[in-house]
Amino acid sequence: MDNSSGVGVLDKAALVLSALESGPATLAGLVAATGLARPTAHRLAVALEHHRLVARDIQGRFILGPRLAELAAAAGEDRLLATAGPVLTHLRDMTGESAQLYRRQGDMRICVAAAERLSGLRDTVPVGSTLTMKAGSSAQILMAWEEPERLHRGLQGARFTATALSGVRRRGWAQSIGEREPGVASVSAPVRGPSHRVVAAVSVSGPIERLTRHPGRMHAQAVIDAAARLSDALRRSG
Repeated sequence: MDNSSGVGVLDKAALVLSALESGPATLAGLVAATGLARPTAHRLAVALEHHRLVARDIQGRFILGPRLAELAAAAGEDRLLATAGPVLTHLRDMTGESAQLYRRQGDMRICVAAAERLSGLRDTVPVGSTLTMKAGSSAQILMAWEEPERLHRGLQGARFTATALSGVRRRGWAQSIGEREPGVASVSAPVRGPSHRVVAAVSVSGPIERLTRHPGRMHAQAVIDAAARLSDALRRSG
């Protein structure tokens, strides 16, 4: 094996993943592509499947698993956070409202960056805060483009509906009025990674008295522009 690391089982697992990079493969296809013995190829593929690094398609063939996309998104987080500061500050200055950046983690969302209002009532969510995926405009954004099965599961007990998320996908932004917290409104838009997958949500939030009951009319374009700047930064570094 030319690219041997000296750790045989890891080298063989890497061969399996590399073989699947070109598309779905049966066990026989994996054996042919990797040169591994059939029992070894099967054992490694099943072990990788256990860790979600490999999955199966509808025909039972091996494919790259969802964990790889999650790891790729995490690898992009440093690039995202490096760009987020000035983008959120600009968004705050444009709207006069607190701005946040959220990422999904399991069944919750985490505020990974924020820019507070400089004066008056501060409505920002502290960095590191863990919030529900069942309510709020950024939760809608992080949910709207999910795979159907995960979307269906996520809607159980949510304050928004499948119809509402369909509207979010059509418009490209979401709003909430007192959905997560009484008296607070917000507007959010998706940040997309190099593969066009939604990796984060940019939001502005503040009291309904300022944002009104139609916050999207006031701030949707500014939030969309901020999300686009972050998406462009991720694509350039991807």
